[in-house]
Amino acid sequence: MDINSARFITSCPDVSKCPAGDKHEYAFIGRSNVGKSSLINMLTGRKSLAMTSSTPGKTMLINYFLVNDEWYIVDLPGYGYAQRSKDSRVALERMIKGYIAGREQMTNLFVLIDGRHKPQCNDLEFMQWLGEEGVPFSIVFTKLDKLSSTAAKKSVAAYCEQLLEQWEALPPIFKTSSEDGRGRHELLDYIEELNKLPHAPEVVE
Repeated sequence: MDINSARFITSCPDVSKCPAGDKHEYAFIGRSNVGKSSLINMLTGRKSLAMTSSTPGKTMLINYFLVNDEWYIVDLPGYGYAQRSKDSRVALERMIKGYIAGREQMTNLFVLIDGRHKPQCNDLEFMQWLGEEGVPFSIVFTKLDKLSSTAAKKSVAAYCEQLLEQWEALPPIFKTSSEDGRGRHELLDYIEELNKLPHAPEVVE
């Protein structure tokens, strides 16, 4: 898929304020500082489309970006940022789950995982919830340029092996780096295929 245009549309405080219409939406989510904004910029080929920050947990709204005037990238707030207050964490969880469970236009949720780290409890619990809710999702390993080729393969393989201890099958897996562009074509090709579907694909359980 070629990206001819990508532009910011709106920020929404909750799912009820999200844009009307039936365009496919591809939401991106992950732990704070997982490299979400950088990945969105890499995918769209726009260096500053999604604002990156060295401060974890900065994204507090549901951000919409229209790509090729045909489909949306949706940047969801990160989870797992311990320095937020309890009330703030609860409100963000309500916002995130409200969008994921209630937004019919969401065709797929891309769950970003820092490929350098072992499985984290909140990532595993979140993906378990997605499976229980029947949410179509994929796993995107990020920051793999920070590891050698061999170490990156081993890290992703070990992560997947641990998931298969609880799951019968894995969802689609993507290996990426916003620095060297790996995984870009695979992700965009996958989105292009999903754009042909009238409805979201069934989730792997």
